[in-house]
Amino acid sequence: QVQLVESGGGLVQPGGSLRLSCAASGSIYSINVMGWYRQAPGKQRELVADIHSSGATNYVDSVKGRFTISRDYAKNTVSLQMNSLRPEDTAVYYCKGRIETRPRKLDVYWGQGTQVTVSS
Repeated sequence: QVQLVESGGGLVQPGGSLRLSCAASGSIYSINVMGWYRQAPGKQRELVADIHSSGATNYVDSVKGRFTISRDYAKNTVSLQMNSLRPEDTAVYYCKGRIETRPRKLDVYWGQGTQVTVSS
């Protein structure tokens, strides 16, 4: 059993910053990929950023230069530092992990989502 627990969402003014965190716990053998997705009302869920075991990162174009994803391997956490926030960033943000619970048993897990609202 693996759980992903998110924190850090909230209301912020345009231009402000938030830091989202996601902690993975449970029967974790290894973590292959962790990332953040978001979904705004009426829109499809999209990848915001992810980080792979190699350290390689990917970002959706709209957040490049503003958001930074990072992992703390010792704590099995992933964070998303969001700066220069815009109203268009308003969405529910979901943590995603591609996680092994035993060798060669690789599955995808999702957090419950945390609301980020950017508004004046």
